[in-house]
Amino acid sequence: MSWTESLIKLAGYEVENRQLRLTEITKRLADAEIRLAVLVAEGEAETKHAGLDAEAGWYLAGYSAGLKVRKAALQAEIEAIQAEERGARDALAQAFEEQKKYEQVAESARVADAKEAKRRENAELDEVGMRLARRSA
Repeated sequence: MSWTESLIKLAGYEVENRQLRLTEITKRLADAEIRLAVLVAEGEAETKHAGLDAEAGWYLAGYSAGLKVRKAALQAEIEAIQAEERGARDALAQAFEEQKKYEQVAESARVADAKEAKRRENAELDEVGMRLARRSA
């Protein structure tokens, strides 16, 4: 295995790892957003219940305050995960760029090797032709 193939393989491995990391972060973000939606739905249900039951209305203020704190904490978690997701996306894009660079270097090396082989072949053919020309002259 040539050094360019090794670099490409390592870069591919890095891209794969970063894709897995981004997938994990995306799942965590989706889970947090679902939990926030559940909190909002619970708050709406509790408000509706308090409107129907006078006794439950007494507890609504405390429940609303607690819900506000939980929603703020969850929103902060979502924002942190979103920042982490942006970083992971940037890292993945960088890994793709590096992989592409290695692939381009490998392609350039392959083209250069092919040109050199063709040049040598032509030089050998020229030499054979010159020998034949000397013999027949």
